[in-house]
Amino acid sequence: MTGATILGGIAGPDLTAAERDFFRSADPWGFILFGRNIDTPERLRRLTADLRDAVGRDAPVLIDQEGGRVQRMRAPHWTDWPAPLDQAANGDRAIWLHHHLLAQELRDMGIDADCAPVLDIARDDTHPFLRNRCLGSDPDTVTRLGRIAANAMLAAGVLPVVKHMPGHGRARVDSHKDLPVVDATLDELMASDFAPFRALADLPMAMTAHIRFTAIDDAPATASRPVIDLIRRDLGFEGLLMSDDIGMQALSGTMAERAGAIIAAGCDLVLSCNETLAQMDNIVAASGSMTVRATERAEAALALRHQPQLADAGALRAELTALGGLAA
Repeated sequence: MTGATILGGIAGPDLTAAERDFFRSADPWGFILFGRNIDTPERLRRLTADLRDAVGRDAPVLIDQEGGRVQRMRAPHWTDWPAPLDQAANGDRAIWLHHHLLAQELRDMGIDADCAPVLDIARDDTHPFLRNRCLGSDPDTVTRLGRIAANAMLAAGVLPVVKHMPGHGRARVDSHKDLPVVDATLDELMASDFAPFRALADLPMAMTAHIRFTAIDDAPATASRPVIDLIRRDLGFEGLLMSDDIGMQALSGTMAERAGAIIAAGCDLVLSCNETLAQMDNIVAASGSMTVRATERAEAALALRHQPQLADAGALRAELTALGGLAA
């Protein structure tokens, strides 16, 4: 059975023999890449092919490529994209072009899933680590632009992973460093923060939030059975649900303890981004194999990983430039 993990502890732009042997044994569901893995297009294509070869199947390869501060592939080989909140000011069409062109660049490198769009709502007090990664400051705008962004990526053959479910916009601290705590009532959360995720619950994959909602549970959402139940029952999300990065300081305990808590809460997959081979070994052991239901969700998601629709990238880039969405 495939391991209930997405692993990213790849040291550089080339897969080492030790990494290849580890991934062959661990058999993660997928992989995630970071800036340290990105060099030239040729090396990146070879890396994505080598990762799939290591597990002997067409495993998904993910990346965080939003625009602004969060983009792993940059100039000179790829486009430097503006932050999503800035791009949103250029209109709905700009959001479609941004995400479609971005996805074309990913798919050409063998990357077929992007941890985007962010469906969190930007508020005046949203922490700067997150705010301009959002698409808007109200549920209706975020829902509309989130749907446009997701459809644009799907048309280019890249699976969107919406984040951070069920809503991270009220975070006033950086979850990479500390656990955000939200004291809003459940009614407030359902009417605002959670609303875009409920509206886009038909999308294939989502990532959880490392944030504590006092109205629901004392545990971070990622490791909270009540929150995961709410995602499934009240938001209606039946897609593949992965944790945010297990290495972030919003979580406590050993890596194995974190992984076990995430799976016990009901997440389908544990996301490990920056751990060593030894640490990943512990995470893999604690995460176990994908459940039958998780496997069904994964198969449904991967069924949408079709060949991209042909589009003239040059003409689309010119259009986006005219809209103000790319530098001339």
